[in-house]
Amino acid sequence: MLFDYFDAVAESIEFLIALGSLVGSLGLIVGFIGWLFLGQFQRHKMIGVIIASVVLLAFCGVSTGFKYFHVYH
Repeated sequence: MLFDYFDAVAESIEFLIALGSLVGSLGLIVGFIGWLFLGQFQRHKMIGVIIASVVLLAFCGVSTGFKYFHVYH
């Protein structure tokens, strides 16, 4: 009974790390596109998005979400 609980917790942590990897990748793409095409005030916000995405990718891993959700084969 106790091991089932810890297995469920481990699976949920693995899911959150994979989701963080995908969100970081998407944030990096949106941040670079926004930085290229938006005005000066929004560029400062996009730099913050890029930095947050890089930190998220450093914590969660770059390809973890792609492997977990089978995004490409």
